Amino acid sequence: MTWLILSLLLWGLLHSLLASRTAKELAQRWLGDRAARFYRLGYNIFACLSFLPVLALTAIAPDRALYLVPLPWSALMVLGMALAVAALVAGFLQTDAWEFLGLRQANGPLETRGGTLVTSGLYRYVRHPLYSAGIAFIWLMPLMTANVLAINAALTIYVIVGAVFEERKLRREFGQVYTDYQHATPMFIPFLRFRRNK
Repeated sequence: MTWLILSLLLWGLLHSLLASRTAKELAQRWLGDRAARFYRLGYNIFACLSFLPVLALTAIAPDRALYLVPLPWSALMVLGMALAVAALVAGFLQTDAWEFLGLRQANGPLETRGGTLVTSGLYRYVRHPLYSAGIAFIWLMPLMTANVLAINAALTIYVIVGAVFEERKLRREFGQVYTDYQHATPMFIPFLRFRRNK
């Protein structure tokens, strides 16, 4: 379990460092504009490949079952997982999927184009529908083991912390428009709003 938690921490740290503006600027300085066009694509490939050892460690590390949800509730949970996947696909298609993957940058000019803030569809109900759907998917698994619990907890914390940093970037990019969107739209859970003192 200790090695699993350490591998998750290492993966999260590397993932966060490479996602930072400093890392992107260093890559552009060292590799030049042409190579920097492939940064996002390379980052995504690295994030996926570097998570494979974590998954392998989860499979081979000693583990124990914590609970197994019986039928019919487990069937409802699997249905919830399917709905979470549908929400992931829908949210992904609402944004610029090619830019998210890094394929648009790799195939075109590097200069930053003015982005558009998406506030319709799923983004009308939550600011981070992809994160919400991902969190729902992992926690709706009917079989929970100690190793899966460790991964789920770490990923949930990582997603929440990542969303906070992402929102800072979005406030810099969109200014008051994003701040107004933050006040009007919940972060992860639809219809859940917390009053803020002004």
